[in-house]
This record gives sequence, C-alpha cells and structure tokens, in this order.
Amino acid sequence: MQRPNSRSGQPTSRPPRSNAARPEPEQGPRRARPRSQSLATGQRSLGDPAVHYSLWPPLINGCPRTSTDAVAYPLEVDYAYDRVPADLFGRPAAHGLERWAPLLPPLAAPGLGEGNTPLVRLPDGVYIKDESRNPTWSHKDRLNRVAVSAAKASGASGVVVASSGNHGAAAAAYAARAGLPCVVIASPSAPPAVASFVRAYGALVVTGPHESWKPLTRRIVEEFGYQPVSSLTTTAHTGHPFGPEGYKTIAYEIFLDLGETPEAVYVPTGYGELLFGVWKGFHELTLLGLADRTPRLYACEPAAAGALTTAIRTGRPAAQVPVGPTEAYGISCPVGGYRGVVAVRESRGAALTVTDEQMAAARDELAGQGMWVELSSAAGLAGLRAHRENPARPGDASGPVVCVTTSSGFKDSATATPAPEPTVPADWDTVAAALRGLSG
Repeated sequence: MQRPNSRSGQPTSRPPRSNAARPEPEQGPRRARPRSQSLATGQRSLGDPAVHYSLWPPLINGCPRTSTDAVAYPLEVDYAYDRVPADLFGRPAAHGLERWAPLLPPLAAPGLGEGNTPLVRLPDGVYIKDESRNPTWSHKDRLNRVAVSAAKASGASGVVVASSGNHGAAAAAYAARAGLPCVVIASPSAPPAVASFVRAYGALVVTGPHESWKPLTRRIVEEFGYQPVSSLTTTAHTGHPFGPEGYKTIAYEIFLDLGETPEAVYVPTGYGELLFGVWKGFHELTLLGLADRTPRLYACEPAAAGALTTAIRTGRPAAQVPVGPTEAYGISCPVGGYRGVVAVRESRGAALTVTDEQMAAARDELAGQGMWVELSSAAGLAGLRAHRENPARPGDASGPVVCVTTSSGFKDSATATPAPEPTVPADWDTVAAALRGLSG
C-alpha cells in the first residue's frame, strides 16, 4: 500500500473499496461487535500524516514533532476503516452522535440528541443544512459531544472553554450532562442570550479581555486538571483534536439526505474546524466506497478578518490578520488553522470573504423562508450568492449545492436587547389597513 503525500491530510488507512465497509472477520468463536464501539486507532499530525500517536491523551497543544515556532499543526483522529460495520450507513436516521459511534472517538459522556438536523430546500434549489436545530441551537453541539466525552474518558476534573458565543454555551451544556464542572471565559460584551445559556447550565463564567483568555485557560488546566475544549496555541488554531470529528457527521447526513454527493458546500468559517470536519466526512465516504468524490468546499469568512483567505492566497499553512469592525462575532478570527487549508486544497474549493451587508441580506432571505439565523451563520449563503454573481469566478457545475447555517438568531449580539415599540397600534382600522397591505 502506498503512503499518500505527507502533507495531503488524507487518512493513511485506505481499505480497498470492494470490502471497505465489511467488518474484519473474527478469529475463533464468533462474537458480536457492539454497535456503539469506536474504531478510532490513534492521533495523526496534519503537518505530516506519517507522524502517529496513540489515541490517549488528546494532544491539545498540537503536534509536538511537526509544529514549529511559526505554526502549530493540529492532530486528527484515524480509524480502522476496514472494520466499519457494513450496515452503518443503512441504519435508520436518529438523533444523537452515537448513531455514528464507529467513526467517532469514544463517546464516554451522554448526549443530548444532537445531530440529524434538517436539510431545507430553498425555492431556487439550494439546500440549507440548518444546524440551529441542535440542542443548544448551534453546530458546536456536535464538537462538544465528542470533546467533553474525551474529558470524561481522560478523567479530567472539568472542562474549560474560552468563548463568548456558541462554543461556550454548548460546552456548558455537555459538561452539565456529563456531570463535569465547566468554566467559560468570555468577553464582558458577550451576547445576552449566550450568557443566559451558559449560566443556566451552571457554568462558572469568568470575563476578561481577549488577550487574557489563553493564559487563564492554561493556568486552569495546569492547576486544576481541567481539559480545554478550545485552542491554547497562538501561532495557529489547533483546538481539541477530537472535537472536529463530531462535524464529520454533518457530511454523512447531507449525503444520506440527498442520496448523492453535492456539487459544493458553502461553510461559515472562523478557525476552520467545521470546514475540515465536513471535508473529512465526505472524504471518509470515498474511503468506504460509498461515494466517488468529495464536493468542493467554500470557506466563507467575514471580510473584516479572513485569516484562511490570506493563508490560501499567500501559500501559508496559517495566517494571522487584523480584525476590523463586524457584527459577525462568531467567525471574526484573528488567526487561522491548518485544517481549513487542508479542506480547501483537498476539495478543490476556495476561501471567500463576505461583508456584513451580504450576510445581513442572506439572513433576511433565510428569514423569509422561515429560518432565523445568527449573522455569522448566514455567511455560507452569502458566500454562495456573491460567488455566483461574480463573473470573475466560475460557478458551480450541475448538482446539488448546500449551504450550512450554524446557529440560531437568538445568538446574535442584538438579541435580548430592549424590544422596539410595536409598529402597528392595536386599533382595528390600522390593523385592517396593514392586513390589506400584506395581501395586496
């Protein structure tokens, strides 16, 4: 078996497609394999996929052998793909990531029914994968089901996360479910709805300036034995190596719902973990012989930042950029990560930037179809609309196109601020006139 290019980001376990999905025969007496058993075999560096580590402990600070002073390379999880149960992708749809347990790290903590979110078709045929339907109303539930499970399995005293948004809310919820204490380090200006989420789950909320987040997280890890579920590295985002594995399940669900591989997927992108997870999920479908290609992935970043766009343009594994004013706080990241580079390169996609005005227009379009999403969450659809309208960029070829929306409009920074006065007074003549205007 040939080893793939050392920087390709491709899993090194490549089973023949003819039998990729068949369990390996047992030797001796036949014993049924538990349906929920993880087939994870270890961690592998994205900086050089030939560099392997054992599965435990999770290497939170990136790869110690391939990272340099200039960039930290993240780890990913590898699997015994040749032992994936033959019926895994034929099982009934169900909420909860345990549905996909063989292709995830061990799920040692209970879940909240995450996943199995709807794929909604817009009038022009574009599909929306609506991640706001998860238990805490965002895609981060998939990551935290896996990352908090790792903390539980590792015997960590608790979990700590630096986040003023969806990540903090989801980490607090899954830590509570797992019976672990949680510390959320956030900005004093965190959106009111998110702050309410975090406090409701019993997390300890610590507020401070952004530059204090990583040093404080490290001290909590070192002195109290908590496991971080957000990134500790400064030269590039690495994050928890197990977390992005949860995002793979988005690709599985899209594939099963469509009955085919989409032509392209547009993904709101901050650090690139979601983008990478979606790419890896589709890539695994090709390894298992279920699909013959991966879709092109388009990373959609706010124009006020664009770390991945800068890295792709300059040929670097990661970039650091200044962040300008933007309401898309969920994806306005000053530093990128190598995962995003891998996903764009391997899928033959691109990194796009969108303005707040373009995201607001996409958010309004979605609201007009009954879906209320956070501004950051609308970046995928905004990227698609801008991409198709720009004559200098090639459009998508034939085939379904999917835009991921990541979180509910309840998470926006303006939500839960004082409500405006009603625009229609409750007297009949005014109401009737307004109704005639609606119907006309």
